[in-house]
This record gives sequence, C-alpha cells and structure tokens, in this order.
Amino acid sequence: METNSRIYVAGHTGLVGSALTLTLREKGYDNLILRTMEELDLTDQKAVENFFSEYKPEYVLLAAAKVGGIIANNTLRADFIYVNLMIQNNVIASSWKYGVKKLLFLGSTCIYPKNAPQPLKEDYLLTSQLEYTNEPYAIAKIAGLKMCESFNIQYKTNFIAVMPTNLYGHGDNYNLEASHVLPAMLRKFHLGKCLEQGDMEAIRKDLDRYPVEKITGSSDEKAIVDILGKYGVKFIEVTNSGKPKVAVSIWGTGAPLREFMNSKDMAEACVFIMENVDAGDIMEIHSKGKSDPEYHAPHFLNIGTGEEISIKDLANKVKTLTGFTGDVVFDTSKPDGTMRKATDTTALKGLGYKHRISLDKGLEETYKQYLKYIK
Repeated sequence: METNSRIYVAGHTGLVGSALTLTLREKGYDNLILRTMEELDLTDQKAVENFFSEYKPEYVLLAAAKVGGIIANNTLRADFIYVNLMIQNNVIASSWKYGVKKLLFLGSTCIYPKNAPQPLKEDYLLTSQLEYTNEPYAIAKIAGLKMCESFNIQYKTNFIAVMPTNLYGHGDNYNLEASHVLPAMLRKFHLGKCLEQGDMEAIRKDLDRYPVEKITGSSDEKAIVDILGKYGVKFIEVTNSGKPKVAVSIWGTGAPLREFMNSKDMAEACVFIMENVDAGDIMEIHSKGKSDPEYHAPHFLNIGTGEEISIKDLANKVKTLTGFTGDVVFDTSKPDGTMRKATDTTALKGLGYKHRISLDKGLEETYKQYLKYIK
C-alpha cells in the first residue's frame, strides 16, 4: 500500500476498526474512506455496490461486524448469523467486482471446534463441533474466511482472513448487556469499588456514559442499585463499620483459560500483513513440512499472543487494578463457554510479526482510558 492509496476501513468506529484507523493514520496513510452505519448500511447489497462503484477503494479492511459477549451471542442468535453474513457477502463480493487489490477480513478464534487440541492451529478448522453458545457467529465468520479462500482460488484475488484472539483496549464496548468478558469485568469491578465507597456520583456519571437497560445517572438510587445487582455488582449489607459490603459476580467457575491481545497490537499486526503479506505467502508458510498431496493449506492466519490466563486470575488482576476490596463470586450456574482457546501464532511469527504490549500494561492503560470516558 502507498500512503495515498484509497483504503476503506469498514467498521471504523468499533474496537477493531478504530484501532486499525488510528494505526493507519499513525503510519501516514491519509486517504482513508470511512462510513458510519448511518451513512452506509453494509447489509444493503445495492448500497454497498453503489459505494464501491463511486469510491473504488484499492484496499479494504473488513472490521464491521455484529459482536458481543456470551449473553448476546446466545440470545441474539438469528441477528448474529444474519447480520454478519450479509455484511461479509456484500463487502467481499463488491471488493472482487470493483477490483480491490487486497482485502483483509477480520474473524474470530471462535471459529475453532469446542474441543479442538490446544493451542489452536489454523489446520483445526472444521474438524469437529463448535461451541454452541456462539455457533451462529462462528458459522458466519467461517463463511467469511471461506469466501476469501474461494475468491482467491476462482478469481485469483488477494483476500486474506485473520482470526484475532480476544481483544481489549481503546474503543471497547462496556455495555453490560452485550460486552465481552474483559471490558465487562473491568466495568463491574469499577462500579463495585464506587458502590462500596458510597460514591453514587461516580456511579451516576458511569451510567450517564453507559446506560444499562435504560437506567441512567438520573434514575433513582434504588433503581440504580437494583440494576447493578442484576448485572453482578451486588450490595450485600452495611457492615458494623458503616461501610457497604459489595460482591462482584463473574459468570462460570473461573477455570477457563483465555488469551487477550491489546487492540493496538492487533491493528499493528493487520497493517503489517497488508503491507508485507499476500495470500500466497500464507499458504506457503502453512505448507512447510507438509508432504500429503491432499493437504489444502489454510488461506488465513491466527493473530494473538499465545499467552493465557484463567478467568479467575484475570478477575483478581482487574480487582487489584480498580481498587475494589469486596468479594468475588463465581456463578457456577452460568456457562463457562469453551474451557481453553489459546492461539498458535507460529505462522504469524514466521511471517515476521510478534506482539509487544503485556497484559498488565494493556490493562492499566485501558482502565485509565475508561476513567477518562466517564468523567
């Protein structure tokens, strides 16, 4: 890519897209094409075709998607499969039709089978059953990466799919009704600290920035305490010392292992791939050492750190970071999801990229940014 290349970042306001946009600008790319959901409905095939016909982007980074945590994935199943399929189909097909030089499609490591061997290698795709709670989203993302592969084979395009691990960082979604585990945990512990300190003003500011089920900072105190309790920030009692006792509830046993990558690292990996890697390079590195003539090399890459932490240990880290001193309760009536999802990043490292932001440093910076959001 040249710094003046026409680059379309689809989904530029989300966690992934905003990190990509920021990284591209930092690297001097100044001809970015950006559209909000209101300006361009990516589920509308005609609107997408008209957009590509008019603006003719040379490069596309497809980060637009309907995303959410385990609750949203398991309850909005039709929305997750339909919306994501529509977005992918329209953008990928128009990218081919209007001559895009390179496309990067962002998926998720939830594409891998629930009981796949660990760490997750790209070769494990479609080898067994998916995790049921996020199956619709996973199927949509599998369809997207297979679309990229199929267009490459049939039309000789240069469409690359990447599967990032769990991401967090600047621009994250802190909506307790739909957020992923880390931002939800960070917000819950922050609110728990405010509640045990009796700082209702801070809680009201938080709810003004991120309402929960239409409860805002202007709602009455009982409604606020009730909604916090519903989402796992529970007032227990007033102790003998007069201090509120508060508990934060986390879904599951705390035993699952998860890998987390800062969105800045992910964005730098994606831009590195756009600048230095072609679809053929990915197939070549996956094919090294393979002698089976029936082997079909994946056209996609994992993006991750390869480093894991249990949900319990993560909760303790976030608890310490936020200054919450109450109890942490693991709600074993709720599902754990997949017990382990470590990515094998051998191919990515072999192509020349390795992450640089540690989890501790990334959490510290993310919490600082969160506090700025709610002031």
